[in-house]
Amino acid sequence: MARDYQYNYTSLMPSLFNSDKRIKKADTIVRVCRDFAHPSDLSQLNLLDVGSSNGIIDNYLADFFGQVVGIDIDEPAMAHARETFHRENLNFHTGDAMQMSFPDNSFDVVVCTQIYEHVPDASRMFSEIFRVLKPGGFCYFSGNNRIMFMEPHYRLPLLSLLPRPLAHQYVRLSGKGSHYHELHFSYWTLKRMCKDFTIVDYSHKVISEPEMFGVDYMIKKGSPKWRVARFLAAYAKWASPMMWILQKPAPVQTAAG
Repeated sequence: MARDYQYNYTSLMPSLFNSDKRIKKADTIVRVCRDFAHPSDLSQLNLLDVGSSNGIIDNYLADFFGQVVGIDIDEPAMAHARETFHRENLNFHTGDAMQMSFPDNSFDVVVCTQIYEHVPDASRMFSEIFRVLKPGGFCYFSGNNRIMFMEPHYRLPLLSLLPRPLAHQYVRLSGKGSHYHELHFSYWTLKRMCKDFTIVDYSHKVISEPEMFGVDYMIKKGSPKWRVARFLAAYAKWASPMMWILQKPAPVQTAAG
């Protein structure tokens, strides 16, 4: 995977500056974390956002979590975030998701949303997330799998299913770029990559109750789209977007002998 585009990705994607959409995305993160961590007080937890972009999401998360740290390899995005958002419990670092500088067991919560496909080695990224999470801590993970009709970055049907050489050609012929940079994996491959975590699949729960989790702006309960999405999340996970909680197991407590 060519990586040069990642160093300036935010500036290439104006949609990442849509505050309304970014805040709605952040609100869903908070709602899912609250639902999973209940009755924990989120304000007592520190959070790392992997692939934090321009800081809009992290600025919102800082209203709920004790400390929020954003990390991204995109230095211009990090500079924008540092210049725009000033809060005592919010910090931004330029860094690589595959080789983070944080010590082991540093964070209660990690957020990794729509990021894995942009990373050259997603398996290494998941290993790093596991490493920096505290035992018992969890990662809010969301992403598309390879089996989808419409590729979201280029809006080209079936692009993610093609072998890489054909995918590059497809992108070039469409006039939408010179390479297909993103690399999506199947549901089963992602499960293998996350085998060290305990996986709690929130996809069906969130789709079933869109108002509860703040996604009703994308999918209305009772609509045909909702019925199809709910069916896929329940019975065809291999063809559904993923929203997982990845929990790092806590050490097993043994009775004193």
